[in-house]
Amino acid sequence: MARRPPGARPAPSEATGPGPVVEIQDDLDRSRYQLTVDGQRAGYVTYTRQPGEVTFIHTVIRPAYAGRGLGQRLAAFVLDEARAGGLRVRPQCPYIAAYIERHGGYQDLVADPAIDQA
Repeated sequence: MARRPPGARPAPSEATGPGPVVEIQDDLDRSRYQLTVDGQRAGYVTYTRQPGEVTFIHTVIRPAYAGRGLGQRLAAFVLDEARAGGLRVRPQCPYIAAYIERHGGYQDLVADPAIDQA
């Protein structure tokens, strides 16, 4: 069984059978959530934190990993983490903003919808 780095967790809906292992870890020193596939860096979301809020700034999925739904898994993960931490969200990142718009269950997290939709 592979060892996970401290703080790393499987991404939501990770398959338990054969296939790639997808993990997402909050890299506090770099202020970003890092997504790995079989231990290889595949993407990340950068953020800043303020008391009671997190601002998502930029999302990147490396081209070699595009088209696998990893961006969606990463977006869902970071938004679920914000909810679990009781944080409001400022989606400056266009990808995260679009994800929230497509998935209405996250609208309640947005700190100030009027500002974020401008």
